[in-house]
Amino acid sequence: MTEQFTGRRVVTNMSLSLDGRYARPDNPLDMSWVLPYAQTDVARDHLTGLWEPATTALLGRVNAEGFLGFWPTVIGMEGADPRDEGFAKWLVDADKVVLSSTLGAAPWERTTVVDRPTAEAIADLRAAEGGDILVLSSASVIKALLAADEVDRLALTVFPVFLGGGPRLFEDGLPEGKWTLTAQAAGEHGTLSLVYDRVR
Repeated sequence: MTEQFTGRRVVTNMSLSLDGRYARPDNPLDMSWVLPYAQTDVARDHLTGLWEPATTALLGRVNAEGFLGFWPTVIGMEGADPRDEGFAKWLVDADKVVLSSTLGAAPWERTTVVDRPTAEAIADLRAAEGGDILVLSSASVIKALLAADEVDRLALTVFPVFLGGGPRLFEDGLPEGKWTLTAQAAGEHGTLSLVYDRVR
């Protein structure tokens, strides 16, 4: 008998290089290596499948500034892919929680700034009503959630490039645990999307 998940799921999404990195070693903010692959059907469909059941976006400050600075501009953009526009509208309308010890007030609508440990913040979100809690490419937040064994669904897009260095998502010392593959797709340029659910 399969155990049904009850409550709000914590879903994390991250893009990785084939050698397991999420950023370049020399310039962590340079995401140009992601762009050719992020615009593929498999990557867009992957993200759509993650945000549709979610009602809350959880971000670190740096990613919040990047995501919320760019994505709202996609709404109504000429030639925009409907999946990109759909995600942009979702992001604007969703409840957003930004984890930050330096941001005093949120400059974005429907956004709460939280200056607490990630595990405490996620416990509060789990206790509230709503759909999935989607963590969007915020490595520091995802690492903290993995270390606390608080990730229910681990979503990855793997791109066929070596970055040759840079930070890794999966570090030594994570809690031992099993995961089950619930979705997979391969697409243009060798882009691979993977979705794993935590077995508890």
